[in-house]
Amino acid sequence: MQTNLNLLWTGLLSVTLLASCGGNKEEEEKKQEEESISGLGAMSAMKELANQAVEMQKKGPVATVDFRTLKELLPADADGLSRKEATGEKNGAAGFTVSTANGKYENEDGSETIDISIVDAGGGAMLMGLAAWSMIEVDKETENGYEKTSKIGDNKSYEKYDTKDKDGEIDLLVNKRFIVTAKGRGVSMDKIKAALEDVDLDKLRDLK
Repeated sequence: MQTNLNLLWTGLLSVTLLASCGGNKEEEEKKQEEESISGLGAMSAMKELANQAVEMQKKGPVATVDFRTLKELLPADADGLSRKEATGEKNGAAGFTVSTANGKYENEDGSETIDISIVDAGGGAMLMGLAAWSMIEVDKETENGYEKTSKIGDNKSYEKYDTKDKDGEIDLLVNKRFIVTAKGRGVSMDKIKAALEDVDLDKLRDLK
């Protein structure tokens, strides 16, 4: 149970960080109003996380897919960028395991790079810390970029992008179990999304 509480705290910390980011505010009143709204969002997320913690404790550990199977879903190229490396691993504690596959993609001179990861948290307690963003709503925009939660098909998504540095990522929660992430540097958000679409999400969703 202590492990679940620690993971719950990790998830709450992630929620708080997401809720509090967004740049400096010029007007103090506006800042206080946004902090109040963020606080309510964090409280709602905390309640949701607590409920899920109880439910996951009842279900117990779930076996995760072998990381070698996840590696097979890594595309050979990410929207035209060649894959330079593919790795995988499986880690666990207190009966809960996480399987991960990672692919690194880049162009010839390395000026454009995209990293794709596929994580199986087994739909267990680990998921709360890894995808706390899936339990809140975020929609923020600054002069240099944006951050938001949304949906791609039936899957909850989280994305952020820095237009100045051309640096961003998009995360996707598939079947309330798998987390697919595409992180790009020196590329547009459209290219990052296109790379994510190179992953066979239907096949991933059907994995047991």
